Amino acid sequence: MSGELAIHHLGGGLGLGPNPFGRDVANLALYRALARYGGFDRLHMLTALETSAADIAATLQGADPLTTRIETASLLELGRARQAGTLFRGKADLAEMAWARRGAGLDNSYSLVGLIHTIAPPTTREEIAQASLAPTHPWDAIICTSPAVHDSISAMFEGWTDYLGERFGGARRPMPQLPILPLGVELDEIAAQADRPDVRQATRARLGLADDDVLALWVGRLSFYEKASPQPMFRAVEEAGQIVGRPLHFALAGWFPQESHRGYFEEAGRAYAPTSTLHWIDGNDPVLLSEMWAAADIFLSLVDNIQETFGLAPVEAMAAGLPVVASDWDGYRFTIRHGQEGFLAPTMVPSPGPPSIALLQRHLQRIDTYQAYAGQLAQHTAVDVGAAARGLAELAASPELRQRMGAAGRARVRETFDWKQVVTGYRDLFDSLAEHRRQAPAATAGPRLNPVHGDPFRDHGSFATVHLTADTEIALRPGVDPATDPALTSGIMLDTYGEAWRLSAPDLRPLVDGLQGAGWRRVGDMLAAIPPPARARTTYGLVWLCKMGVLDWR
Repeated sequence: MSGELAIHHLGGGLGLGPNPFGRDVANLALYRALARYGGFDRLHMLTALETSAADIAATLQGADPLTTRIETASLLELGRARQAGTLFRGKADLAEMAWARRGAGLDNSYSLVGLIHTIAPPTTREEIAQASLAPTHPWDAIICTSPAVHDSISAMFEGWTDYLGERFGGARRPMPQLPILPLGVELDEIAAQADRPDVRQATRARLGLADDDVLALWVGRLSFYEKASPQPMFRAVEEAGQIVGRPLHFALAGWFPQESHRGYFEEAGRAYAPTSTLHWIDGNDPVLLSEMWAAADIFLSLVDNIQETFGLAPVEAMAAGLPVVASDWDGYRFTIRHGQEGFLAPTMVPSPGPPSIALLQRHLQRIDTYQAYAGQLAQHTAVDVGAAARGLAELAASPELRQRMGAAGRARVRETFDWKQVVTGYRDLFDSLAEHRRQAPAATAGPRLNPVHGDPFRDHGSFATVHLTADTEIALRPGVDPATDPALTSGIMLDTYGEAWRLSAPDLRPLVDGLQGAGWRRVGDMLAAIPPPARARTTYGLVWLCKMGVLDWR
């Protein structure tokens, strides 16, 4: 069992801004869980931006200080990944990471592990499929968060690798492992927010609810094109009130991707739930959201969008002790068991074929945005409103049933979806991949760099007249005085651009001084006196001096 883990995090800090995407919320929660419960001695956060390890640690720790040491480094420091044995990314794109590992000669040194958050965007599917073309291995993995995701992505790889075999020959199906591991929640934190009778009473009073009124709750983005159409939920709430003989209250705790969309939701609410009381709650406010976990009686989520793959909100609701009425869709049918933690309303989509192919082609040809593509598919995905209404009504009519299903939901979270349990599955996966790597023969030799994205001075080498080599000869150009030449003395702003990749002007000055009166000198002879780590920066500096007209070459 490795005591270290490396995380590939493209950004710098880990904070969430307003209106966060579910992917970012889930990744932050996962990083926290790995740091708090993973049992790692050290966690290497590899980022594109210089980031303070102390700031990262402060974001990841909970009430108690972390026992895991947090260190930060550049994404390019692959020695950290080799040291840890696993490089994890909260995204499913492994191709460039695999090529970087190959370029460093580290194929057998560590495993790559990615995480699927969505499989709907065509560009995302292409990124995932590239794992079959990149130098990935059986000791790499892309985590699927539900059986529905696993089945879908397995079918995609099967069709894709069939095509590759037909196109290029061969029977192999190169792809990473596709284990199923769910996302998780902090059960104790959410339960503590929900189990506050005084907050429940005060919040319900503020919303105008009587003691026997039933409050259904939605939590998440209020996006009809990337999350859920609200009309079926409004109609289900309205019909449930008619069944039990008393209108239900429905609180929507979320945020609009565009504030102008609020009017669309309010108009639909008036039309489809005319006698139900709707409450609009700012889901970006953690205090208000925590109050809603205490105040609600039922959680409602009739998601109908291919953008959704797992769905954290119903799991959070179960942690809060709420029974759930949800659509029988993607990961929901994995997290919620019909008749035990709540009720699942059946869903239906058209048979494959036109016009859905035309919808996809319009997006692929850049005629429609991804939001338009996903949203129009969702408009033709049906959720059984009657089944949802009956489930709501059955729960609204029976406090005992609400209590029993709510308790079952909390027990299910404790057994399966609490981060403490989920992280155990991650550790087992990392250890299994490491064992697979140890037993595997050395990776087959192949190109060190991606032939499509190779060394730019090789890929574009035919553009230039010549290449600088050890046999290239250079000399100080006639009339150049190193003591007064602007490239070596003025420090003008344009001359500093790209300086991180070459020796600076002050460091180049001794080399130039040594060329005075020396005539032509061979580059290889000059580099022989330079320590190996500085030779590349020296050659780039020599080319820059030729560019600036200080040196000549032949």
